[in-house]
Amino acid sequence: MNIEETATGRLVWFKSSYSGAQGGECVEVATCPHAVHVRDSKDTNRPGLAVGSETWAAFIGFAADRIG
Repeated sequence: MNIEETATGRLVWFKSSYSGAQGGECVEVATCPHAVHVRDSKDTNRPGLAVGSETWAAFIGFAADRIG
């Protein structure tokens, strides 16, 4: 877990359970009351992406439909 200090507080980052130990496509997410932050776990210095909670929920639903 990696914690990043921001102007609004602290973000606690969690790596995707689909990320393998050998690298590859790794994603980390951090949630706060009004947004979900997403970043590349291999390059945490690059800017991430912040989306609204409802948008994130729609994305997760879409992805789950494709996987399941």
